Amino acid sequence: MEYIWYIIAAIGAGIGTGLAGLSAATVMVPILIVLCPSFHGETGAYQATAIALASDILGSAVTAYTYAKHKNIDLRRGWIMLVCILVMCTVGSYAAFLVGNVVLGGFTLFLTFFIGIRFLVSPDTSRKTQAAKGEKLDWKGIAISVFFGVTIGFGTGFVGTGGGMMMLIVFTLFLGMELKTAVGTSTFIMTFTALIASVSHILIHPAIILEKWDVMLICIVFATAASLVSARFANRVNNRTVGYVTGIVLTVLGAAMILLNYWDIISRCEILAGALRCIAVLAMYIAPCLMVLVPVRMFTKVPSFIFRKLLHVVAFTCVTAMILAADRWEEPALASLIIAAILYPVLVLLEQGTWFSDFFVEKSSGEIKKSFLFLFIMFAALTAVCWGIFNQPGILAAAILMWGTGDAAAALTGIPYGKHKIKLPFTDGKKSWEGSGAMFAVSLLVGTFVLLYVQKLSLPHALLSAALTAFLGTATELFSGSEYDTVTVPAVMAAVLLLLARV
Repeated sequence: MEYIWYIIAAIGAGIGTGLAGLSAATVMVPILIVLCPSFHGETGAYQATAIALASDILGSAVTAYTYAKHKNIDLRRGWIMLVCILVMCTVGSYAAFLVGNVVLGGFTLFLTFFIGIRFLVSPDTSRKTQAAKGEKLDWKGIAISVFFGVTIGFGTGFVGTGGGMMMLIVFTLFLGMELKTAVGTSTFIMTFTALIASVSHILIHPAIILEKWDVMLICIVFATAASLVSARFANRVNNRTVGYVTGIVLTVLGAAMILLNYWDIISRCEILAGALRCIAVLAMYIAPCLMVLVPVRMFTKVPSFIFRKLLHVVAFTCVTAMILAADRWEEPALASLIIAAILYPVLVLLEQGTWFSDFFVEKSSGEIKKSFLFLFIMFAALTAVCWGIFNQPGILAAAILMWGTGDAAAALTGIPYGKHKIKLPFTDGKKSWEGSGAMFAVSLLVGTFVLLYVQKLSLPHALLSAALTAFLGTATELFSGSEYDTVTVPAVMAAVLLLLARV
């Protein structure tokens, strides 16, 4: 299980570095020391910091290289901070070892969260007083650079985190850089500070290499790959889009790190703690999926309808994963409502970008945000009914899986091979007999499997129940509007299965 957390931590760190110049330790350190028992010892935090710094070296390097190719680095305005940070990070690293275990400070966590909110509210960092690339620093800029260079450098070596975030603030708010230039410049500096601080940590405490070499290797590989992908994305879109995505990443990471840091307090409320665990499982599932799907969408020519259904598969399987992670029905239900409340306003902001509709293959304006809202509210309602009222979590899982796989099969079969359109009354004339047949067949197979092995029904009972449910679900999908079948189809399937369970 620890290795999964290593990968999640590295991917999150890489995304933060590539998009916002965030230090890997901001994400990696709290995950390792809170969720991984092997880092609970006396030097656990020091080792976690060293591994995060080592991951920062290549992650920052590939990010800086990508930004440099797009001419988004400005060392004429950043060289003073570079020098000060390089000198002070070694001092901070030695001081950290003398002090002992250093846990990520609450200030950095809340700073990450509120800076994310700031970018969501105002994604465009350009302003009237914005400095031109290569413009020399005035005396105020020099004083600001020296002061923050010394403090950031010491903090980077001492805690191993906060350097990228603080540099982003200084470069954008005080030195007048636009966001991409600020990220490129800060990651260039972080490449060298991470190298110096990492080497210092390892020389001071060589056991890091001997005891945690496998963790370090995993984190370096995944953080570097995530940094490269996210940096390429950031340099292919406009500043406003980068601002929005940066805001989302920082807000989510900040909120997650705050939860981890104060988990002992939060865990006293069992239902809330369980809901947050469900959300964590969902995040662990979605993160690697996105690491595959985003490059597929950006760098391949996969047909849009296939990519759309891949997103659909991730969506319905991730809510199913929450069922497996929960001990009681209130936990996935509350988790779904929390996700809906957070995700909807985020998608409202994101859809303002011109890339959004093309990337997510929207059929109509606002479709994605409504679909996700309906999905999670529907899941919360079905959880409350199937599991909460009737105590049938297996039926809940069967309804979601039958709908999800059947709907995907209908599109993947009907769009390329659907030659015979269904012209029945109250249908839209776009669906085909081939697609509906595929939905029925796949729903039948999946339903039979779940009812047989989860609900422990006999084979004839499972087949009959799955067949009737698949037929009525397919009919519901045929007569439902495309915007509402996310709700109607699984609701009908769950209702049929509940009725049959009582026969």
